Amino acid sequence: MKRLAVYCGSATPADPAFIEAARQVGQGLARRGIGVVYGGGRLGLMGTLADAALEAGGEVIGVIPEALVQAEAAHHGFTHLHIVQTMHQRKALFTDLSDGFVTLPGGVGTMDELWEAISWAQLGYHAKPVGLLNVSRFYDPLIAFYRQMVEAGFIRSAHAGILIHADDMDALLDGMARYQPHQPICSMTSSQL
Repeated sequence: MKRLAVYCGSATPADPAFIEAARQVGQGLARRGIGVVYGGGRLGLMGTLADAALEAGGEVIGVIPEALVQAEAAHHGFTHLHIVQTMHQRKALFTDLSDGFVTLPGGVGTMDELWEAISWAQLGYHAKPVGLLNVSRFYDPLIAFYRQMVEAGFIRSAHAGILIHADDMDALLDGMARYQPHQPICSMTSSQL
C-alpha cells in the first residue's frame, strides 16, 4: 500500500486520546512510507493527522470541495491539494488516489465516507481494503451493528470480511495487507445472491 485514504473528524473532540491517535497515525504512516490522502482540512483530527504526517516527512494529499476552501477550512501545507466541486467528486478521488481506506473517529461525514467505501467494495467498484481503527473503543457499537447486519442477512456472508477493524494501527495495517478481495455483488449469479 503506497497511499491510504484516511477518514476522520474535522471537529476537535473532548477526549485528547483521539487527537493523539490521529497524530500517531500520521507519523506512523509517514515512517512506513505510506502517503496520506485525506479531506484537506486544517481543523480537528484532520489537521492533526496532516500536520503529523508532514512533520515526519510524509506525503499528504488533500481533497477538498471548493466551498470548504472558501470557508477557510483548508490546510495549506500539503504535498498536493485537489480542489473539487462536490462531496461525490471528493470521495471518488479518494478512491482513485489510494490503495485502501482507514477510518479514525469522526462524525456524520466520516460515517458517510466509511459506509460508501464498504458499499463500493460490495458492488465491485473497488477491491481495496477498508480499515477501521477502534481508538479507545469508540467504534465498539458500530462493529457490533455491522455484525448484527451480517447475522440478520443484510450483509452477505461473502462480504462480511470487507470491514477490517483493530484497536491499534500495526494490527490494522497487517489485516489490511492480508485482505483478499471477494466476489462483488455485480458479478454474482441469482443463486449466489
